[in-house]
Order: sequence, then C-alpha cells, then structure tokens
Amino acid sequence: MTQVQPGSGPTALRILLGSQLRRLREAKGLSREEAGHLIRGSESKISRMELGRVGLRERDVADLLTFYGVEAEGVRLAVMDLLLRANEPGWWHRFNDLLPSWFQTYVGLEEAASRIRTYEVQFVPGLLQTREYARAVITAGSAGVAPEEIARRVDLRMERQRVLEQADGPFFWAVIDEAALRRPIGGTEVMRAQLERLLDLMRQPNITIQVMPFSFGGHSAEGGAFSVLRFNDNELPDVVYVEQLASALYLDKREDVDRYSEVMERLCAVSTTPGETNDILRRIIKDD
Repeated sequence: MTQVQPGSGPTALRILLGSQLRRLREAKGLSREEAGHLIRGSESKISRMELGRVGLRERDVADLLTFYGVEAEGVRLAVMDLLLRANEPGWWHRFNDLLPSWFQTYVGLEEAASRIRTYEVQFVPGLLQTREYARAVITAGSAGVAPEEIARRVDLRMERQRVLEQADGPFFWAVIDEAALRRPIGGTEVMRAQLERLLDLMRQPNITIQVMPFSFGGHSAEGGAFSVLRFNDNELPDVVYVEQLASALYLDKREDVDRYSEVMERLCAVSTTPGETNDILRRIIKDD
C-alpha cells in the first residue's frame, strides 16, 4: 500500500485512499457498477469515492476490501487507519457554514500542496493579501452580507495564509497581472499597504512574485486566472484549479495539466524578474 507523507491533510488522504481502492478494484477486474452494487450504491458513488470527492464510510470501505479479496490483517488495518485520518475534519471545519463544498476541496489541497503556482488577473492572490485588502475584496463581492459574516470570511483568508509560514509549507509562485496591482481596491492607503506587503513577502525564500506588465500586450493566459498545485506524494497527480462565479473546475488529466503548465511556463518567461518586480511595485507605490 502507498506510504503516506507525514503532514498530509484530510483532503489529500481521501484522494490517496480513493486511488488505492481503485487499484484494488482494477486488479480484480471488477467494474465500478459491480462495486457500487456491493455497497448498496451506484457506479457514480464508486467514481466519487475513488476520486476522493466524498467522505468514505467505514462499512463501505471494509466491504470493498473484502470484495476485492484483501484478507491480510496488516493491509486492512493500514487502509482503515488511512480512512480514519482522511475523515478527520480539517482546520477549516469551523468555517464550513461559509465555504461552498467546491471551495472546501481547494482549501484542503492548498494545505497539502508542496508547490502552488498561480496566475491572477483581477486581485492580489488570497494567500498574499493584507487583512484590509482582503476585507475590501470580500465586501465588494458580498452585497447584503452581514458585517459579522464578512469578518469571518476575512479571518478564514488570514488562516489560509498560515500555510506559507509552516516549516514544511509549499513553495508559492505567483504571476500577477499589472492591472490587479493598479486597481485601487479599498482606496489608496489600503492598496499602498498591500503593495508594500508584497515587497516584504518577496524576501521569503518560499515565495516568488512576478508581474505580467501592460507593456507586454497579449499573452497566452488571457482566458483568466488559474492555479497549478503539486504534491510530494507521487500518488497525487498535479491539479489545476480554475475558479468560476459559483463553482470551480478541478483538472487532473495529464493533457489538461500539461496544457496549463505550459501556459504558466510561458507566463513566467515573459513576466518580470524578481528584481524587476521590486522596481515595478515601487513605481506603482510612487505613482499613487
């Protein structure tokens, strides 16, 4: 069975468990429909379980192991232990009333990633935002929402940023369109503080920031913002995250990941170097 990397979050563990169950099923030459019938479910339920997109019940996993011919006690215990850890609530559990299910998955993957590369068009990436900037962004997109809920949404964003402070946190590489840096979110003072925060963050060895300047003109990522996440565990494929207005796409097919990765490489090649990023940030601050 797969050796689990220490510190993997519940979302990553659920994906690992699902992939193990898929391999066991395929090794026995069984279809998803046959497996679903055994646990009083459907083919689509088995598919969601194997993709790690739903929680897994102890009874279902135990029944599947039996059906797949897994009798060795040590192997069964290892799988069931993985199940227990995959079902533990993540730190974001207390924000579940604020988080749509499609974004809960991203927060879990963000926690488990070893590298996050992101391209942003409209805003400074959430992991790099100051509290005041985050409040302005969230307020603008939350018409009619009570101030108390907005405050909790800001708290959630600040909690997410702690992943970059951990000793084993991910390497974070952001390409930000110049338009996002010149849009005065929250007013001049809030924006100036945000730009100065970016200058400070660039001193951290695990954070790289590049700017896609106006002067370059058209480029390969005009379709919009996206992120590419990579994980230490070889069993976890790279994932491309594309957020939409009320949902998100999670792409892990090799051809999709390769396409977005190539676009990210081209963006990095034509965007500012770290030294040029410092220059452009200081220039924007001065212009304000």
